[in-house]
Amino acid sequence: MELIIRAFDLKLKHTFTISRESFDVQPSMIVELRSDGFSGFGEATSNPYYNITVPKMTADLEAIRPQIENTANDTPKEFWHKMYNFLKADLFALCALDMAYNDLYARKKGKKLYELWNYNINSNPMTNYTIGIDSIDKMVQKMEELPWPIYKIKLGTQEDIAIVKELRKRSNAIFRIDANCGWGVDETIKNAIELKKLGVEFLEQPLKAGNWDGHKQVYKESVLPVIADESCIIESDVIKCHNHFHGVNIKLVKCGGLTPARRMIKEAKDLGLKTMVGCMTESSVGISAIAHLLPQLDYVDMDGPLLLAEDIASGVLIESGKITYTITNGTGVILK
Repeated sequence: MELIIRAFDLKLKHTFTISRESFDVQPSMIVELRSDGFSGFGEATSNPYYNITVPKMTADLEAIRPQIENTANDTPKEFWHKMYNFLKADLFALCALDMAYNDLYARKKGKKLYELWNYNINSNPMTNYTIGIDSIDKMVQKMEELPWPIYKIKLGTQEDIAIVKELRKRSNAIFRIDANCGWGVDETIKNAIELKKLGVEFLEQPLKAGNWDGHKQVYKESVLPVIADESCIIESDVIKCHNHFHGVNIKLVKCGGLTPARRMIKEAKDLGLKTMVGCMTESSVGISAIAHLLPQLDYVDMDGPLLLAEDIASGVLIESGKITYTITNGTGVILK
């Protein structure tokens, strides 16, 4: 098997701002695995919050190139466990590798990934479209630029309620709120009352990740469901979120790929938690992988390619929130 690593700077249509950072370009690493005339693709983006850079991920994969390229005939599960032993300190790099291997494995089997997993795609959830923090006028402009059935609105400002009130005047869409750890306990409980009146579906990660006592209080007192994000990174976090959140938002790059994400989704379902998978402004490479998990999800945030000025790949199609798979096997990705 041959390993190929590529680095890209994904330019965004608009400056993307959340409660803790802003950026115009998203650095991304694309992994390609070639074997027997087939190629599989995976992706992981840089993230300053988790101290992840493309050079770091690349170096971590180059350090184990022989172990990767000497792999033959492993199942994705076997491959993930083998690679985890080397990459447990860099789950972002492991994600890109695992994603590429799953893609390659399915293509060799002549199936799409969801077919390999025996998932039924007839009731897939629709994806939201994210509106980053900006002036109220610019947030309205971004929303009107792309009419959509579900919006995720990033908050964590001094005028959060005013923002949602103004956006609500312009749209009857479902609203989801993501404060990215930007609120306090009392603020969350109070905001939830006003936001419920404005037709908000749920809140995502209002408090700082480690504030478990605060999460417990919000879980008990909020009039809106609360979904964990920064508090649910790896598999062992799912059980922690039980009775502290109403659901979990799993990010493939944070947990180490599709293989552990599927285990996390199953555990969350067994605990009665709502299931969601989110993205980190990936291209169609990473987003197309997420699409194959849709039958197991209640909610999904896979709008990455829609936020880019130009995509580096083709894959699943996203139109008005609905996801359509291509005829290509595996994840359906073709690198441009």
